[in-house]
Amino acid sequence: MHFDCAQCERGGVAHVTKPPLVEINFDGIVGPTHNYAGLSLGNLASKSNAGKTSRPRAAALQGIAKMRANLALGLTQGILLPHRRPDADWLASLSTDAANAGPLWPAAASASAMWAANAATVSPAPDTGDGRCHLSVANLVTMPHRSHEWPGTLAQLRLAFADDVFAVHGPVPAPFGDEGAANHMRLCEHHSAPGIELFVYGEAGGPYPARQHRQASAAIARAHGLAEPVFVRQSDEAIAAGAFHNDVVAVANERVLFAHEHAFADKHVLFGELRARLPSVEIIEVPADAVSLADAIASYLFNAQLVTLPGGGGMALILPSEAQRVGRVWQWLETLLAGNGPIRRIIPVDVRESMANGGGPACLRLRVVCDPASVDPRFLVDDARLDRIAAVIAEHWPEAVTPAEIAMLGAWPAAVAAREALLDALDLGELR
Repeated sequence: MHFDCAQCERGGVAHVTKPPLVEINFDGIVGPTHNYAGLSLGNLASKSNAGKTSRPRAAALQGIAKMRANLALGLTQGILLPHRRPDADWLASLSTDAANAGPLWPAAASASAMWAANAATVSPAPDTGDGRCHLSVANLVTMPHRSHEWPGTLAQLRLAFADDVFAVHGPVPAPFGDEGAANHMRLCEHHSAPGIELFVYGEAGGPYPARQHRQASAAIARAHGLAEPVFVRQSDEAIAAGAFHNDVVAVANERVLFAHEHAFADKHVLFGELRARLPSVEIIEVPADAVSLADAIASYLFNAQLVTLPGGGGMALILPSEAQRVGRVWQWLETLLAGNGPIRRIIPVDVRESMANGGGPACLRLRVVCDPASVDPRFLVDDARLDRIAAVIAEHWPEAVTPAEIAMLGAWPAAVAAREALLDALDLGELR
């Protein structure tokens, strides 16, 4: 028997219908210290743009525009805040400070927390043993400039997800590297249904480090109480080509897996298990003879937000505008749309400042499936709240930062003041 009411009585027993779970994209706001230091080994875009002049204000406003576009699609949108940079606490743990940090200074000032896909791994309530939504903050230990992000991220997660329906975990200890949701996917009939959680890990031995360790993924799966997680190895070929995270070569949403032919080390075993456990799964595999790994990585075809549109509108692929400029990629996408499959819309967005540092639309967001009413409302946005954020950015974020300036900024007091202005505007003074 189905009841449409929120709560009703049948034979003296109360029946309560739980609110449907929705996917919320929590985008990282690009911080005022956004710069091109080329700190990320294996990230080809980051290395190739090292030493160029950055535009923090434009970078942050591009992110705001992407969030506005998501709201216009009817999606629920959240935010994560920039961290305090330079990180004085991290420098103090190394017995120095911003004025004397020398070669440590770029890592202390990095705005890399903008890439919220690396903030945590998230298991929605339908998948977990205790019926709560679990979030495990990523340790990011492989790269020094990211290794000190987790305390600031953890503080935000514990504030945003303080409700009892969430369980927020600290990081997996070193040396087991964990890079968060960028190496995690979920497949399900719909967001409120139990899902299959895929953890993608790498193995060392190639020219670039494998950032996600299998042991870290297994520890997170245990912490989240997952009954049947799937562990799959990323292909060495993909890592060597510059796919430093799985989300550079694959993305999933509900029952659709969209991946490059060379994303996984043993795709046949993986695809067979997925089809056995979720018969409705649709695997859209892009063949290498149509789109090479090099073109996929240059365009960030897979570093896209694959989202379910409200009202039965199918799915949309929100991808960087760079995909339009890589002929073979755009040609393949046009063929995809003509096939009338589950992906019905292709939506290019301009996040070129983030792209130049090695992060596309998917890097900028953390996906959390939950009831929006359970989230601290200060971390959710509408157009008016985005207007407030944009006004602070326009007033306080630097227009440009040159390499020569980077070497002279020291404690960067203007950046500290800019972040504090944003916290004040959003009533999030607890994060100072």
